[in-house]
Amino acid sequence: MRLVFAGTPDFAASSLQALLQAENPEWEVVAVYTQPDRPAGRGRKLKPSPVKELAQQHQLPVYQPENFKSQEAREELAALQPDLMIVVAYGLLLPQTVLDIPRLGCINVHASLLPRWRGAAPIQRALLAGDRATGVTLMQMDAGLDTGDQLYKTHCLIGPEDTSASLHDKLAQQGGEALITALPQLVKGSLKAEPQNDQEATYARKLSKEEAQLDWSLSAKELDWQVRGFNPWPVAWCLLPKPDGSEDKIRIWKARPLDIEHNAQPGTLLDIEKEGPVIACGEGCLQLTRLQLPGAKQLNASDLLNGHPDYFQAGQILPLPEESA
Repeated sequence: MRLVFAGTPDFAASSLQALLQAENPEWEVVAVYTQPDRPAGRGRKLKPSPVKELAQQHQLPVYQPENFKSQEAREELAALQPDLMIVVAYGLLLPQTVLDIPRLGCINVHASLLPRWRGAAPIQRALLAGDRATGVTLMQMDAGLDTGDQLYKTHCLIGPEDTSASLHDKLAQQGGEALITALPQLVKGSLKAEPQNDQEATYARKLSKEEAQLDWSLSAKELDWQVRGFNPWPVAWCLLPKPDGSEDKIRIWKARPLDIEHNAQPGTLLDIEKEGPVIACGEGCLQLTRLQLPGAKQLNASDLLNGHPDYFQAGQILPLPEESA
């Protein structure tokens, strides 16, 4: 079976690596599609995607069209005579004219239990919503956004310490394993396609830096979900008023919810403990345990407080998002 692989970031590279390591005589990866090289780093030099780097290590042909709107791009794919196209976090919506090219169509490895969290940021949205479990869905692609029939699923519990980074790594591994398990069944025709229930669908929209500002009127539990969901990007943040009337933007890499009753205004800095400052929330309190001051590196709050003992003051009130907009 002639396979064409399409993907871009590290998550996709894990699936490609699993395909190549399997060395299954029933299939061959004949080409790899990935996004065009993008500027990165301080020098803004063009950087290849993780999938491209892996493909080149294995001497695989790499194609990087901006999209498939041109007849030339579609003919280039058709010339590869693919039996199946495997799409993992490619970053392009494929039109029906492309989906129809491979003999067995296109399948997608998606990092959620569809139909929950269709869209661009399923890992982060699962954490932000406080989901207790997620997983990977292999899906037969159609022209919609993650709306195709389900072929195979894995499940993954979300732990109380999981961040988007740790959950990404777990699901990336599961995605590769699911692919290797399901492909032989697909070859034999024994995978049963199950339609999604559109009534249960939720949408995982892209993240923004603005939404990562913590809203202290929420519960400490919800804010803990946000700190973990926005780690490592865009990173949760808040504003800290300074005596001169200005505000510092503090990035919050790690926190823990405290089941403490209080009557304080949400956003009030209640206490400066050794482990970190304690902030009053709409319900309970949030202790900030790993922080990053403007222009500095991230530190455990205990180390930061040792170096800046007067930076936080009990009684300070941190603004809500609408108050600092």
